[in-house]
Amino acid sequence: MASEHDNCHLCKEYLRDPVSIPCGHVFCSICLKTYWDHADHTGSYMCPQCRVTYNKRPTPRRVGGSRHSSLQRNSEPFPPPPPSPDYNVAGPQDVGCDICVGKKNKAVKTCLMCLASYCERHLKPHYESATFKRHKLVDEIGHLDRQICPQHQKGLELFCRTDQMCICVLCTVKEHKGHDMVSAEQERADEQQRLGATQAEIQEKIHDRLKQMEELKQAVDALKTSAQRALQECDKMFGDMMRSIERMQQEMAKLMSSNKRAALNSAEGHMERLNHEISDLKRRDNEITQLSRTEDHIHFIQSYHMLIAQTENEELPTVMVNPYFTFDPVNKAVSEMKQHLNEFGNEEMVKVAKTVNKMTFCELEDGKKKRSLRAEEAPVYRSVHVHEPQHRDDFLKYNNPGRTRRVSHQL
Repeated sequence: MASEHDNCHLCKEYLRDPVSIPCGHVFCSICLKTYWDHADHTGSYMCPQCRVTYNKRPTPRRVGGSRHSSLQRNSEPFPPPPPSPDYNVAGPQDVGCDICVGKKNKAVKTCLMCLASYCERHLKPHYESATFKRHKLVDEIGHLDRQICPQHQKGLELFCRTDQMCICVLCTVKEHKGHDMVSAEQERADEQQRLGATQAEIQEKIHDRLKQMEELKQAVDALKTSAQRALQECDKMFGDMMRSIERMQQEMAKLMSSNKRAALNSAEGHMERLNHEISDLKRRDNEITQLSRTEDHIHFIQSYHMLIAQTENEELPTVMVNPYFTFDPVNKAVSEMKQHLNEFGNEEMVKVAKTVNKMTFCELEDGKKKRSLRAEEAPVYRSVHVHEPQHRDDFLKYNNPGRTRRVSHQL
C-alpha cells in the first residue's frame, strides 16, 4: 500500500506523471494543470498544498521515480479544485434550448417550423430524421413570440398587403379573407429592393451633409481672415485720428468682435447639428446593412416598416452660407467717417452698426421652402440678428448695456 507521500494532494490518488513546483511539492501533471488553468483569469498562482503564491505561472519540473517521501510536504488539508465550468449552459444573455430540462444548454439553431430553439444535442433529429427535412433552421433568435400569431397561436408565414401586417394561415380564412396576401419571403424580397433605394437616399444625405460641413468650415476660415484683416485696417485708420475719437475706436472694435462672435456661434451651432445628423444617418445606414443580412423574414418586415417610416417623414434643413459675407463695408464706412468726423461723427457710427448688422453669415433653409409640412414636422430655424441702434444713445447701450457714455466732439 502506498504511503500518503506517494499520493497527489489534489486527487488523493497515486501520483501519475508527477511534477514538482518551486516550493518542492509534487502533484499529478494533469491535476496541477487543471488547478492552475482555473487561476489564469486572476493572474495569481498558489501552491495547492502550502499556499505559496506566485505572480507568474511556474513551469512544473518532471520528477523521476515512483516514490517521493524525501520531499518535505505540509499535511495541511486543502479543498479540491473547483469543477470546470460548463460553457454550454445558457447564461442570462443567451438563448436557451427549449427541450432541455433543468439547466438549459445554449441554443445553436432555431426552427421556424417548430418555433423552438435547440442545443447541439437536441438539434440532431433535424439533421438525421427525414421528418424534419423541410423544416427551416436559422441562427438562434430570442424573440420567438414575435413569430407566432397572437390570435391563432400559429407561425406567421404570410404578409397581408392590404392591412400591412404579418399573418398566419388561419388568418386568411376570416380576418383577412379576400385581401392581397403574399408569402413573407416574397414580401421580404420586394421590400429588400426598396430598402436598397432607401439606403442610397441616406448615403446621399450623408454626402450632402459632409459637403455642407466642408463649405461651412471654409466659410468660417474666410470669416476669421476677413474679420482679422478688417480689424487691422481699421486700427491703422483709427491710429491717425486724434485722442478725442479713441472711445469711438474702442466701440468699433467691440462692434466687429460681437458680430464675429455671433456669426461664429451661429456657425458652431449649425456644425454641431450637422455632426449629429451625420452620426444619425450613419447609424441608420448601419442598421439597414445589418437588417438586409438577417435570415428572419418576420423580423426584417417589422423592422423595415419602422425604419422606412422614420426616413420618409424626415426633412433635413439645408445650411445656407452667405459667400459674400465680409467686413469690407466697415472699412469703407470708417474711411468716410475719418473725412467727415467733425461734422457728423455720431451719425457715421450709427451707419457702421447698421451696415454690419444687416449681413447674415449662415442660416438653415427651412424644409417648408421645398414642400408644405406641418409645424411639428419641419422645425423652424432663424438666423441670429442683433438689434440695430437707431440713435447715438442706442449705439452706446448696444456696446455697454446699462451704461451711457458720451464722446467728445472736440478734436
